[in-house]
Parts: sequence; structure tokens; C-alpha cells
Amino acid sequence: MATSNAQRQAAYRARHLKDENGKSERLNLIVDLHAKRALERWAKCYGVTQREALSLMIMQAEDAALNLAADRPNGQGDYYGGKLRLKLDGVTQ
Repeated sequence: MATSNAQRQAAYRARHLKDENGKSERLNLIVDLHAKRALERWAKCYGVTQREALSLMIMQAEDAALNLAADRPNGQGDYYGGKLRLKLDGVTQ
């Protein structure tokens, strides 16, 4: 029996969500062309996949935010609770 395009796409997505820890989630977004090219270059430079590169960048950014949060009363709690607001240059609002 032939499968439809939708069925094939669903099977593809299901296969690619599997990992050894079962902790992957799908992220579907459009980014600026310059950001995409930068991600491609960064991943190639470090010899990792774009997925790995993006994960590493996000985790590094979170570490930086947590370091800034640590200097504030209940900063980390506010960060995890979605209450902390930081500017990208590291200055709090």
C-alpha cells in the first residue's frame, strides 16, 4: 500500500525525534539569512552539526544569563520562573 506524503513526513518526524534519552523536541522556525549562514560557518568551523552548534550556543547563552542572575536576589529563581528580564548586552532592565 502506498503511503501519502503526509504519512511519510509524519514517520520522518517521529524517527528524528528519537534519541537515546528521549528528550528531543522539534523546533521549526525561520531565521535571518545572515544568522543561518553564521550557524553554518560556526558548525563547520567546530566540526559539529548545525543542531549541535545551536544547542551549544543556547546552553552557553543560558549559562551567561544564569551568571548574571546569580548577582541578583532570587535571580536564578526569577530566571527559571520567567520573571527575570535582561538586555542582550547583559545590563538588566
